[in-house]
Amino acid sequence: MKFSLFAILLSIASQAQNFDVIPLGIYGGEEEDNLSAYLVRAPNDKAFLCLDAGTVNAGIRKAIELKSLNGTSETVLKEQIKGYFISHGHLDHLSGLIINSPADAKKDIYAINPVIQILQNHYFINDTWINFADQGQKPTLGKYHYNELKEGVEIPAQNTQFYLKPFELSHVNPYKSSAVLVRKDNHYLLYFGDTGADRIEKSDKLNSIWNDIAPLIKKGQLNTIMIEVSFPNSQPEKSLFGHLKPNLLIEEMQKLKEKTGLKNLEKLNIVVTHRKPTGNNPEIIREELLSYNPLKINYIFPEQGKKISLP
Repeated sequence: MKFSLFAILLSIASQAQNFDVIPLGIYGGEEEDNLSAYLVRAPNDKAFLCLDAGTVNAGIRKAIELKSLNGTSETVLKEQIKGYFISHGHLDHLSGLIINSPADAKKDIYAINPVIQILQNHYFINDTWINFADQGQKPTLGKYHYNELKEGVEIPAQNTQFYLKPFELSHVNPYKSSAVLVRKDNHYLLYFGDTGADRIEKSDKLNSIWNDIAPLIKKGQLNTIMIEVSFPNSQPEKSLFGHLKPNLLIEEMQKLKEKTGLKNLEKLNIVVTHRKPTGNNPEIIREELLSYNPLKINYIFPEQGKKISLP
């Protein structure tokens, strides 16, 4: 009886919600009011980390409308968002951060060094905006503090419950994008910026990540991956521009399965990000993923402003 009760409690604990994700923007281009940006927090906490920042204010307003966020758009921006992880330097992943910087409060930016260099040399400069950060072209306004993320090294995300560990990605080799492993206690969420498949990119970046996270998946500590699928399968491989399509995601998940076993992978949630909104692409990508799902993955298709509760 004691063992049965323990097993039940362990099962309940394993299903507990550890992350709330609120999409501020879900697409990978064109719709400037709905570009890649995801707030993540511990449940019942008001401290958010923003994973990329393509769209910020429009997404906040939508989330307030859907009652996923409480407060005004000003208080959410200034008080509830405690920092930004920026995966790479393309505008659809950071334009919301730049354009809203005058209205923002003092906080941290987390990025690998090549991304910090892009922010310093191309965006936060007098010719394009002004330098709201604490490093780079003078004058520096000091509103944002750069925290350089180093491959495989975990650091705390200030004023949140999270710790961050980055991984480099290939987004048209040798251009650097990045993923980040977000930890709360002993639970993990893996978020990807833009990435191509290893075979197409002639890279081993994704394989290295699969090696790193496989033990966490087998132990039930990592249950969700947020990863891009930008194009439908009809997109030629030569025209992917460092992105994934459904059959390439499956190709990569097959590699992960070899390291975790099929049963462990069947428990995995994949939040599909960065669908290109051209024509019917988002609907086609969704149908292609759902119609051919040999690994029985639970796909989640985010909607702007609608909260996702994750284990």
